Amino acid sequence: MLKQFFSRRQFVRGLAVGGTLLGMGISPAALLASTSSTAHAPVLKGKNFNLTIAPQPVNFTGAQRTATAINGSVPGPTLRWKEGDTVTLNVTNNLAETSSIHWHGIILPERMDGVPGISFDGIAPGTTHRYRFTVNQSGTYWYHSHSGFQEQTGMYGAIVIDPIDPEPYSFDRDFVLVLSDWSDEDPTSIYSKLKKLSHYYNFNERTIWDLTREIEEKGLLRTWNDRAMWNQMRMSDRDLSDVTGYTYTFLINGQTPADGWTGLFKRGEKVRLRIINGSAMTFFDLRIPGLKMTVVAADGQDIVPVSVDEFRIGVAETYDVIVEPKDDSAYCIFAQAIDRSGYARGTLTPDVSMKAEVPEMDPLPILGHQDMGMAMNMEGMDHGGGMDTASHDSMNMTGAPAMDHSQHQMAKPMQDMAMLGRAGFGSQAPINHAPTEYGPHVDMRADNPLARLDDPGVGLRDNGRRVLTYSDLRNLYHTPDMREPEREIQLHLTGSMSRYMWSINGVKYADAEPIHFKYGERLRITFVNDTMMNHPMHLHGMWSDLETGDPHTIPRKHTVIVQPGSKLSCLVTADAMGSWAFHCHLLYHMLGMFRKVVVR
Repeated sequence: MLKQFFSRRQFVRGLAVGGTLLGMGISPAALLASTSSTAHAPVLKGKNFNLTIAPQPVNFTGAQRTATAINGSVPGPTLRWKEGDTVTLNVTNNLAETSSIHWHGIILPERMDGVPGISFDGIAPGTTHRYRFTVNQSGTYWYHSHSGFQEQTGMYGAIVIDPIDPEPYSFDRDFVLVLSDWSDEDPTSIYSKLKKLSHYYNFNERTIWDLTREIEEKGLLRTWNDRAMWNQMRMSDRDLSDVTGYTYTFLINGQTPADGWTGLFKRGEKVRLRIINGSAMTFFDLRIPGLKMTVVAADGQDIVPVSVDEFRIGVAETYDVIVEPKDDSAYCIFAQAIDRSGYARGTLTPDVSMKAEVPEMDPLPILGHQDMGMAMNMEGMDHGGGMDTASHDSMNMTGAPAMDHSQHQMAKPMQDMAMLGRAGFGSQAPINHAPTEYGPHVDMRADNPLARLDDPGVGLRDNGRRVLTYSDLRNLYHTPDMREPEREIQLHLTGSMSRYMWSINGVKYADAEPIHFKYGERLRITFVNDTMMNHPMHLHGMWSDLETGDPHTIPRKHTVIVQPGSKLSCLVTADAMGSWAFHCHLLYHMLGMFRKVVVR
């Protein structure tokens, strides 16, 4: 009877009705045929691996579609390596188009990195390519296609590398959780729609009822000024995700919210969860109601353990957490999309017959002052979408072109770098916008961005839960390269949401010159986010040492999230000869927000 009121799409995509039914003691999976494409991804261990890329029929939503699978599963097999081993991976491409596999976060030789057009030519249809390299690290990583939109269609999987030395923490069970976003639409169609209408998938834009409510709350004049500002910039304070739950079904290990992934435990055990965001476009806010999570690793690197209730995981990031269930209850692993358009879910339970209640999604986040790079005091800041005229004036939308300092050289030493907020150690160079940032292809320039490392982000501020921030991350081990940076490169993340154009320093990849590193140098990369979206920036081949305030315990990451209207600094040791990719990991931004890095 319930099926006549709720569509199948609502069940499988993880909209609020799923939580309602579970709260009534009714499992959505009991009302629907299974939407799983495969059983849990297999685990492959050893030193030699044979992987086959091929089309695979799947059915996540009730409609049969074709995925791009590895060894017939979505996600692909979990690859379990051993630190110090030399691994050989024979990858056969049975697609009708060129493919590739990039080993995300793995430090390896240039020719093994797997980026067509930069490190190799790609894997032609009907051929086998051999990857071979020594594993010089341990931890949780992942792999995915770096060809076209294949990653969106299912071509990704987990990597677990066991360390040579004993782990610095104990656990009894070890689970891998791969978060992802699936669409029944062809990704080329998704991209085409975004180019024609950038908010095509955003059903959270303002309505006449929002306008009426704002006039009642703030008055006509302030509401008018707010709306005029946003309209002038052709931007929206609700542009949180380009692609949403309208088309996406959010998955954990290939399981839809209707089915949910299940992991078993015994009371009192320590359970390690290796959480990987393998999605194409979705940021997730993850929590397990009733359980504290102790974060022990970020991007595969051990950190000083920190206890939290929730964390935001950007596209391509990984976090390892340990939880300790004290009773025989079932717990919901709840990962809601940043725009609250849906969620992925799993269950930790001592008994497969026990189900956990799915919590309600949080309110829709609204972008505010700090998300626009305003020079305002973070203390007591209005975290809503409102803004008065005075604060509007501090935002540069039409200023004259500034000197090009996109590769500004910084003299050393840099001993007087002040703290910004609680943990903002890093660049003190002035923010300079290149002449290439001015024009219709750039709709915002943040002139006063802060290094908001202690800000959990829009939608997570002051929510009553202990939320992880970048300022919490401290490497468990001493920083390996304590040199001061010889120079600084300032990269502005730019774009026009209305035109759906993305770039760095206002220049798209096709028109850009490579960035040059000198082999062996220590340099600082400072990102300035001149947009109102989070961007996960990934440098191939080298670690990004995130400056969080303590130079002795700098956390090492392969992907760093640059919040809207903010700045963030990383130190890089250019110890990898060759050509490398450097890009935003949002799949539909990557065509423009991309650079080639050459280390010579």
